Amino acid sequence: MRNNFIAIAAVAGALAAPVAAQAQSETVGIVRGNTVVIGDYEGIAVERRPAFREYIVRERVPTYTIPDRVVVGRVLPETGVTFYDVPERFGPTPYRYTVVNGQTILVEPRSRRIVQVVD
Repeated sequence: MRNNFIAIAAVAGALAAPVAAQAQSETVGIVRGNTVVIGDYEGIAVERRPAFREYIVRERVPTYTIPDRVVVGRVLPETGVTFYDVPERFGPTPYRYTVVNGQTILVEPRSRRIVQVVD
């Protein structure tokens, strides 16, 4: 009985550690076996997200509609989506932003892969 408890505790600890580490410094998404990981320093930092969302509203960026859910790792279609540069005041980033299904997202421009949903 004691060995079962120790085994369960070990498994629970092993599963919880990556989640705790992820919550501190990275955005992770898994889509069809592909993992996309970006550090907070590469996307829009948590403390700058409210100001970034306000900026998007002021700019009246049009929304692009897709039939699928907007999730990290999804690749956007080659046509119909316009990507915009992120102003430097929101931090340096190699990514571009757009609005899809009403959600502001960061995209890796070459692959068109969503790397962050700015909530």
